[in-house]
Amino acid sequence: MSLEEVFNSVKQASRKLNMVPEAQVVQVLEDLADSALQATDTILAANKKDLARMPEDDPKYDRLKLSAERIADIASDLRNVANLPSPLGKVLSEKSLENGLHMQKVSVPLGVIGIIYESRPNVTFDVFSLCLRSGNALLLKGGSDAKDSNTAIVKLIHEVLERNGLDKNIVQLLPPDREATHEMLHAVGYVDIIIPRGSQGLINYVRENSKVPVIETGAGIVHTYFDADADFEKGKRIVVNAKTRRVSVCNALDCLLIHRSRLSDLPAIAEGLADKGVTLYADAPAFEALKATYPKDKLIPATDEHFGTEFLSLQMSVKTVDSLEEAIEHINTHSSQHSEAIISENAQHVEQFMRAVDAAAVYANTSTAFTDGAQFGLGAEIGISTQKLHARGPMGLDELTSYKWLVKSDGLTRA
Repeated sequence: MSLEEVFNSVKQASRKLNMVPEAQVVQVLEDLADSALQATDTILAANKKDLARMPEDDPKYDRLKLSAERIADIASDLRNVANLPSPLGKVLSEKSLENGLHMQKVSVPLGVIGIIYESRPNVTFDVFSLCLRSGNALLLKGGSDAKDSNTAIVKLIHEVLERNGLDKNIVQLLPPDREATHEMLHAVGYVDIIIPRGSQGLINYVRENSKVPVIETGAGIVHTYFDADADFEKGKRIVVNAKTRRVSVCNALDCLLIHRSRLSDLPAIAEGLADKGVTLYADAPAFEALKATYPKDKLIPATDEHFGTEFLSLQMSVKTVDSLEEAIEHINTHSSQHSEAIISENAQHVEQFMRAVDAAAVYANTSTAFTDGAQFGLGAEIGISTQKLHARGPMGLDELTSYKWLVKSDGLTRA
């Protein structure tokens, strides 16, 4: 089957999907959750082949890796999505005009969603569940690094769809080559929206080359500001959690900003980071504060390139600032508009920070690790949008819909 034939088959399946009863959609997701658990060994065997091709010290290795525990979590997320209210058919607004027109604005699927992603086979499950629950068909373009995992997962999804009487073309996995990427980006008339998930390089390539509309799910260059009025114990816990909970994800901390008056607390704040083996790129004042206590092989003087970098590894920069305003300016200059946080007991500072910082998620006295669809109560996410049109932040079911107008009258004509 040619790529154009694949695109067309998914487009045709999307039109039929719009008429599938909600109960049948829920049943498919429940069945898939059970089937994923039963197929754990098969999925892990495929994943093992992918892992064998990637060095363990590659920052993407953790993203690529599946385990029995992670598959159990995936199954739980599938059930969560199944139990969420349908986003379709909602009456968003309704009015009757004096001329006799009655109008409803009603939520509908986007149609066919194309996902281009790297290294994360769990995404295959996540985006399928969200697209099916929101009435959208799905074209997947995974990377070569996860080809065996993705193939096994899509095969399982196809089996579940056919067992439940649905067209398997609701989801198709494209070959992991550049030609397939190029063709998807130019599939006008077949694909309604493309969502890239991966490195900044991938996102830039998709944005610059796609003729199909794109929703950017951007890189996370994440900052946390430790204010002059920060609570030490809260701040220490938050910084360590935001940086080290899972370093390969986009909500992981990349730069700690610390008020100059709190530099004496920096060695104690950094103890947990040292325990986890984090390399710090510290500006001159922070370096001076840390040099007597932080492991020498993990403390490096910062250069300009260390600010505005998404590390996705056990690395982090430290920047000293003299004021809240300087922290906000630094963040708005270097941020990718993903997730930013302040640690402070000063309510006025918190309010100013949350109003002035331009990001999809802005936190006060909270770890940025919470920027995640499941944590936001969305069941799962199709990505975290860092743009401002259509959707922003973790994208769940509601963000995968558009709307149409339903207009009725009793024979009204326009003069």
